[in-house]
Amino acid sequence: MELKKDSNAVSIDMLLIVHSEKRRAAHGTHSDRQADPGALPQRRGGLQGVGNGIRRWQKFEGNDVHGNLAEKQHPQQTQVITSYDNQGTQLTVEVHPRDAMPQLLKKFSLAKRLQGDKNGNTRPRQPGAKDAHVYPWDRSSLKSMPLDLQEFEKLDTYASQVTVKSGLDELVSDLLQEAHSDLERVRVIWIWICHHIEYDIEAAQEKDRQAFKPTDILRTQKTNCDGYAGLFEKMCRIAGVQCMTVPGYSKGFGYQTGQSFSGEFDHAWNAVYLEGRWHLLDSTWGSGLVDSATSKFTFLYNEFYFLTHPALFIEDHFPDNKNWQLLKPPQSLKQFENNMYHKSEFYNKGMLSAHPETSVIKTVNGKATVTVESCAPTLFMFMLNGKQEHGLLSLRKNGMKLDIYPPTVGTHKLQIFAKGKSDIYSSVLEYTLKCNYVDIGVRLPAELHQPVGPSWFSEQMGIMKPSHPDPIIHTSDGRCSVSFGVEESTSVLASLHGDEGPITEETQRRYIFQMQREKRAELKVQLPQAGKFALKIFVKKRLEPGNYVFVFNYLLCCTNTKVNWPMFPESFGNWGQDNELLEPLSGVLPANRNVPFKLKLHGIAKALVKGQDTWPLTLNQEGYWEGSCNTAGCQEVYVMVLENANHNFYSYILKYKVNAQ
Repeated sequence: MELKKDSNAVSIDMLLIVHSEKRRAAHGTHSDRQADPGALPQRRGGLQGVGNGIRRWQKFEGNDVHGNLAEKQHPQQTQVITSYDNQGTQLTVEVHPRDAMPQLLKKFSLAKRLQGDKNGNTRPRQPGAKDAHVYPWDRSSLKSMPLDLQEFEKLDTYASQVTVKSGLDELVSDLLQEAHSDLERVRVIWIWICHHIEYDIEAAQEKDRQAFKPTDILRTQKTNCDGYAGLFEKMCRIAGVQCMTVPGYSKGFGYQTGQSFSGEFDHAWNAVYLEGRWHLLDSTWGSGLVDSATSKFTFLYNEFYFLTHPALFIEDHFPDNKNWQLLKPPQSLKQFENNMYHKSEFYNKGMLSAHPETSVIKTVNGKATVTVESCAPTLFMFMLNGKQEHGLLSLRKNGMKLDIYPPTVGTHKLQIFAKGKSDIYSSVLEYTLKCNYVDIGVRLPAELHQPVGPSWFSEQMGIMKPSHPDPIIHTSDGRCSVSFGVEESTSVLASLHGDEGPITEETQRRYIFQMQREKRAELKVQLPQAGKFALKIFVKKRLEPGNYVFVFNYLLCCTNTKVNWPMFPESFGNWGQDNELLEPLSGVLPANRNVPFKLKLHGIAKALVKGQDTWPLTLNQEGYWEGSCNTAGCQEVYVMVLENANHNFYSYILKYKVNAQ
């Protein structure tokens, strides 16, 4: 049955296939319940457009048909009778032998659809037990059937380049030129729609059904989700593949975490019958996305929604009929509302699971913890209320752990992003975080970036075997020493950041003194006062141009309020990373004192300390340059070296300040 809507009336073209009473009696009354190989697929009702542009099933009540049919026809002859009622409704009846092909099929473009499948079935069957997949997801595959996407590469390229020449039938015919199985037929239709049909936000809000006719969609190459699903179904049926449109609720554009669903359905997608089983897909979401800020559509192909595993599809698609979940056991609407929503990028980027498994989480003593498991090492980041603050994110070999400390009581938005194989971080999770208590004692430095602590990533960047594998370092006296292995081609840089105290951009490296011992780098750290500090680690390939790259940071914690360490001496460019300073480590020297110096310097001929006077340093048997100087009358003291004994030019390598008298 085909419904056609215009401004004046609704016309119904009906093909009614009947048999003589003698033949019906011969086959018994049970034949009424059997599918006739020549029968048109039937629906229980019509489709009514709703305000949001989505179809929903409703019963369709029409006028009674008036007119007299032929009194009796010979069963071996074919006769067509046409009758009209007083309101212009047309009824066409064809009487023909049981085994003959109905002549009126020539009037429809559905002949191929009625040829039947391998088992002789022509009516799409409803999903049953053999279509159902086990819930929850078994992690076996993102797809509902085995697929090798590389085998689709040439086919996808071909389908994406096919253009519309005239009508839908010719378009499907052109697409099928390179398709040799039902799976490939579905694939070319999917690829063409996803790469050519744009989501029309305005049309999605209109009530006019004309906007969603296949002819109009081909002309404008725009539609809404209902149009996507209807076009996909139409093209599949022309191609001889059983396909159904499935209406329901979705967690798509405009979805708010934790919201409930009621009333009219807001989305539509498709089910296709392949290899004896129903499979799900959504060409609307496969084609691109709508920017929430601009409400504009962007083509961005998403493979995830092609033959998606039903246990994953249910996360953002809830059908009107639970059988179309294709799950055992099926999920209730309440479960759909409460279950954690993993965005498609969550699975596209190799995520497997996340905890907590609910979209709304509550803090315990001011803290909430989120963990993600991935199938491969992955970079993550987070945002709390749009800022990368108030959290400790540590990378794991197969996932990450995030401890979050909301700064205020109330409701917060927590987003988790993952990088995957691309260079772009994509949103993969979103939580609503409810906090009823704030622990002021765990406030974190604003400059504490992600990730915290060494990981597989720092090892990949050339930092290995750290002395402190944990991300947090506690120090009782405000001092600590951190070391790690460094590849010979890698140069390391560190800086200290806190929210309070005298640390500025100029002095943030002066509380760290860096030394290189064989293939290990050592960072001596002295804190200016008690509190929490971010110790940032950067690396750079020595022979490559460019800037240092941030790798990770430590969180340094000190509760000793008596801590008040001065800065280390200022170092200059000639201070090599292989040099070692034993004393004095303080960058500020006492006035009117004899101060001992001890350093290990490589590749120099002479060394001296210059203040009011000059004091030479001597090389001892252990390889250290030693000596002392008097700070009387000095404001600054320098350590200077002569690299070539044949020259008289000394270079500055260290600078100390002297306390005022």
